[in-house]
Amino acid sequence: MNRKEKYKSKIKPVGEAMKVIKNGDRVFIGGGAAQPQTLVKSLVERGKYLMDTEIVHTLTLGVSPYISPKFADIFRHNAFFISEDTRGAVAEGRADYTPIFLSDVPKIIKSGLMPIDIALIQVSPPDDHGFCSLGVSVDIVKSAAETADIVIAEVNKQMPRTLGDSLIHINDINTIVESDLPLPEWPSTKEDEVANKIGEYVATLIENGATIQTGYGNIPDAVLQSLYDKKDLGIHTEMFSDGVVDLVNEGIITCDKKTIHEGKIIASFCIGSKKLYKFVDNNPMVEFHPSDYTNDPFIISKNNRMVAINSALEIDLTGQVCADSMGHVFYSGIGGPCDFMRGAARSKGGKPIIVMPSTAKNGEVSRIVPFLSQGAGIVETRGDIHYVVTEYGIAYLYGRTIRERVLELINIAHPKFRTELLKKVKELNYIYQDQLEMSLKSDVVYPKQWETQAIMKDGTLIFFRPIKPTDEPSMKEFFYSLSEESIYLRFFTIVKAMPHKRLQYFSNVD
Repeated sequence: MNRKEKYKSKIKPVGEAMKVIKNGDRVFIGGGAAQPQTLVKSLVERGKYLMDTEIVHTLTLGVSPYISPKFADIFRHNAFFISEDTRGAVAEGRADYTPIFLSDVPKIIKSGLMPIDIALIQVSPPDDHGFCSLGVSVDIVKSAAETADIVIAEVNKQMPRTLGDSLIHINDINTIVESDLPLPEWPSTKEDEVANKIGEYVATLIENGATIQTGYGNIPDAVLQSLYDKKDLGIHTEMFSDGVVDLVNEGIITCDKKTIHEGKIIASFCIGSKKLYKFVDNNPMVEFHPSDYTNDPFIISKNNRMVAINSALEIDLTGQVCADSMGHVFYSGIGGPCDFMRGAARSKGGKPIIVMPSTAKNGEVSRIVPFLSQGAGIVETRGDIHYVVTEYGIAYLYGRTIRERVLELINIAHPKFRTELLKKVKELNYIYQDQLEMSLKSDVVYPKQWETQAIMKDGTLIFFRPIKPTDEPSMKEFFYSLSEESIYLRFFTIVKAMPHKRLQYFSNVD
């Protein structure tokens, strides 16, 4: 039997293909824009013959009728990442959530800790050698397809053929169901003034030649929109969307300065518009790999100047970050941010960055808080956090004391919450009891418009900005580096010491 004959012999009507699923099976469903829509619809129809079937998935995009309460006794969900359509089911106890780093999910599948009985996947049509591509979602799909007892593949004529470690041979597929359906598209984000300000601040931290990781949503899109003055950027990421395509077309993203996979965009999945899906189709610049490779912190760290940009829901004043829950209600998942934060921290010249608006609920609640909400999950610990960016500026926490962290974070909190936060941390003895409010108080916002740069005669670029309360440690070091003569000429008197009580007046300018 030749290859074409073998392919045809595996084709079945979708209803017949689903008959192999039986009670108690664990069924993996490919996620993101590669969710096999035809197979999912038929699975639901098959549901009237099933009981106690476990469905395992990550991010869902497209049809997800199996989440309906009427199927609660038929399908039990286990989500590695909670999407909008599964959030209610998890909150109501009709679905399970497994908190795990995305880099570790393939490991628990391949090791047999979570064996897969049936894998429902979507692939591109095979090439002349019999290889199909997993298309826009390789992530954990490849490990599920490689280890499942039975693989049912929806061969979609409209699935892009992506390159990298993304191929599966028809010999490794048990049953084929053909389709010709457009992929689900992720809606473009709306213009957001807060996100734009955050994007502008983040852009100041990204050097020419850096490799970046970011996700999807208003803030990641705003970050990408702020990078049009950069050169030779690279991409090593868990996922990407349309904003990357635009920067490639403008020559901003070239990947030429990457120190691993030079010239290549590395990702595990993508979601976006038809423009994005057309861009990745058979594009040798883009490689898709499983998430145990893309999200491996040690692989990530091989990229010099790796910049990881990830969102958070809440951060306490000591630097603990909640990113997967709103109090005790699970909202999303651990996913890959921690993998990339730690990889960027190990990278030569790397920068792990947390981004978030300063408030939630239309400005009524501060996201920067003395304590995380009851039940909130800590995704990134105090030791993981380097940079935190809100629309009010940049806080740098790495290697800083609790006192210094507190002041850094209050300095980028929304002005109307700063006095309240300062009062609380004084009660906790996190800072000096005599700490001045001044430029931390509610009616003062850091005057970013006064920032400027100058080039010295020797070509050195100097950055000038207004002083902040958080500059007190640097001011202290500066004072004690001065000679007695210099101190006398500055103060017109002999000054032997500059304790906090006196020094803070120099770094708190109203």
